[in-house]
Amino acid sequence: MRPIYLDNNATTRTDPAVVAAMLPYFSDQFGNASSSHAFGSEVAGAVKQARKSLQALLGAAFDQEIVFTSGGTESDNAAILSALDTQDGRDEIVTTSVEHPAILSLLEHLEKDRGIRVHFVGVDSRGQLDIEAYRRALGPRTAIASVMWANNETGTLFPVEPLAELAHSIGALFHTDAVQAVGKIAINLKTTEIDMLSLSGHKLHGPKGIGALYVRKGVKFSPFIRGGPQERRRRGGTENVPAIVGLGKAAELAMGHIEEELPRVEALRDCLEQGIRDHVGHCIVIGDTENRLPNTASIAFEHLEGEAILHHLNRAGIAASLGSACASGSMEPSHVLRAMNVPAAALRGAIRFSLSRENTVEEIDRLLQALPEIIVKLRGLSPAWQQRQGAPLADPPCPTELAL
Repeated sequence: MRPIYLDNNATTRTDPAVVAAMLPYFSDQFGNASSSHAFGSEVAGAVKQARKSLQALLGAAFDQEIVFTSGGTESDNAAILSALDTQDGRDEIVTTSVEHPAILSLLEHLEKDRGIRVHFVGVDSRGQLDIEAYRRALGPRTAIASVMWANNETGTLFPVEPLAELAHSIGALFHTDAVQAVGKIAINLKTTEIDMLSLSGHKLHGPKGIGALYVRKGVKFSPFIRGGPQERRRRGGTENVPAIVGLGKAAELAMGHIEEELPRVEALRDCLEQGIRDHVGHCIVIGDTENRLPNTASIAFEHLEGEAILHHLNRAGIAASLGSACASGSMEPSHVLRAMNVPAAALRGAIRFSLSRENTVEEIDRLLQALPEIIVKLRGLSPAWQQRQGAPLADPPCPTELAL
């Protein structure tokens, strides 16, 4: 049977229309966008059109506010480092305890090697930010506040618009990592005070290796990558034209799908969750169920190991994840779930199902047929589960049995 892909927060399939738009720029239209001859000017026009498509998706005021990068990680790094370089007398950063590793790894480096003070604001059991703690963390030395728009593991949405206003009230810049939000919810930056926003092409059915940083007009900016005059001297290096064209096409397609497809995806997500509640039980839906991305369901199964669940799902032809693909392989429970104080019995049993506009009712039905059997089998191997149920403890299974 055809495999089922439910790990779209890690990456999405590149839309065939995106691939078709990119192909000519590998061969026939191969010019350098910075060249002054016809080969270059033709390609430069395609880059400009992609910039306008992304401007429209973000609701940005000017296409010049879009800076193309290699992806979300570069955009995050560029935003934060620029704020430190351009905000004289300010050497503190405010962020959250549940940010993506693209933010947290950089901040760890800045704390250790540059002596930058970072304020990490906590979240509640739904993954929502402690607004009062955020307000208290802001101060006269804050260079930038960086808060993700949507959490990659739980889908919880943060109120970035008022958070940006609070940052501006004390003279700081505001950045949001919107990698998971762009293309999944409507965004209109013209109505916000957000100074910088990061996005990544492969999260919205575009190619990998391309992203963008929105920089509001008038915001001082120091380049992260220095070189030639590309991107109005805000990001050096020859433009990755095929990928830029692909990102522009992906943005155009996302604009056409938001109103029509995302409600359908949300209905599929709700059907998935309700089916698991009905047929599996003893699980926790993690995150703010009233204020989250329409495509994301994070579900923790008590007294089970998520790795074992994923293994069995994979054997059934179903792809899901533990959480962030960038943190996979770690033996530690998710930093997001720990920050939310998810009960210890469920902490290691969390699975993220993330849908896209390509998923179908039939695929959700197949998942709901396969998953209950998997959970029953694994619970039969779990001494903690048997003890909870009052059953006599079986001999502890050996590691090879747990991996089956």
